[in-house]
Amino acid sequence: MNPTRSSPGGRLLAGLLLLVSVAASAGGLWLWRNTARAAAAAAAANQPEPSEVVEAAVATTRPYVRTTTAIGTVRALQSVVLRNERAGTVHRVALVPGQVVEAGAVLLEFDTAVETAERAAQAAEAALATSLLGRLERALQNQGASAADVDRARAERDKAVAAVARTDAVLAQKRLCAPFRARTGLVDVHLGQYLDVGTAITTLQGVDDAVHIDFQVPQEVAARIAVGAQVQVLVPGAAATVPAQVVAADARVDERTRSAMLRALLSKVAVLPSPGSSVRVEVPVAAPREAVVVPVSALRRGPTGDAVFVLTAGPDGAVRAQQRPVRSGAVLGDEVVVEQGLVVGERVAAAGSFKLREGVLVHVAGGATAEPR
Repeated sequence: MNPTRSSPGGRLLAGLLLLVSVAASAGGLWLWRNTARAAAAAAAANQPEPSEVVEAAVATTRPYVRTTTAIGTVRALQSVVLRNERAGTVHRVALVPGQVVEAGAVLLEFDTAVETAERAAQAAEAALATSLLGRLERALQNQGASAADVDRARAERDKAVAAVARTDAVLAQKRLCAPFRARTGLVDVHLGQYLDVGTAITTLQGVDDAVHIDFQVPQEVAARIAVGAQVQVLVPGAAATVPAQVVAADARVDERTRSAMLRALLSKVAVLPSPGSSVRVEVPVAAPREAVVVPVSALRRGPTGDAVFVLTAGPDGAVRAQQRPVRSGAVLGDEVVVEQGLVVGERVAAAGSFKLREGVLVHVAGGATAEPR
């Protein structure tokens, strides 16, 4: 056994040596960590500030009319459902679905054998009555007949002529003709078929270079629309709207919907929409004005509302992004109307604005499009 290690003095010396060693190690570790932090801070100070690259746009103005949208129904200028005034058996059918017929063209005829025979008899009676009247008028001149006989003969002649005219009218009613130039609809009538009075035979849609558009708008909007005002119509399949002129307004407001029916005339269109189809009608609800617009890509929508990033230059010349709340309006193609929060000439971030945050350094791609305010 070593007496030095087991003595109290030896143990105290060993403890002091251990304490000095631990303290030296801790001091070295602290010095190393502070040196590393200082080196990292120096390196960070030498790094450039993070920035984002965006495209910029300048808030401008353009003519704008606030509108509301309605669904309109296309109507032909002339349109009828062809019905027969007389019952009878179909003798001739000249109807072809989808065919354009000229005004006066015979479309359908009924069997008129009985009426034709009756007319022949009535025409003979009218000829006889006319001949007898002539004889009595000559006899009256020679005092061979009385005036009463002449009047009676004239009445008989008139009755016979009227009977012929009545039969002619019946024959005309059994011949259905096109009242105007039109396109025929579907037809389900056949030779030998018996038709009651008022049977719907087909539809006739007028063939013109214009159509009517009927649409409903709220009564407040209808009160601002005068006859002659212009609306915009978007035809299905068309790339842009076409103008139409309001030509009539209903005299009453629908008591259930509180809406009024308006009618516009659509013309000068290469391909007119088919009658009965629907179109979108843009109706002005306010006077035209100059509105502030920016690209749609500049508008950022969020839970707290709409905003844009305005690009401004600081004292050092660096351009930074500042988020500004705005109130947006209608979208006009690639632009959006800014109703409040932005003035003309201010520069905003457009493409790439989704990457920005408040106060971030910004580099404008392709150079500045305008001087920052």
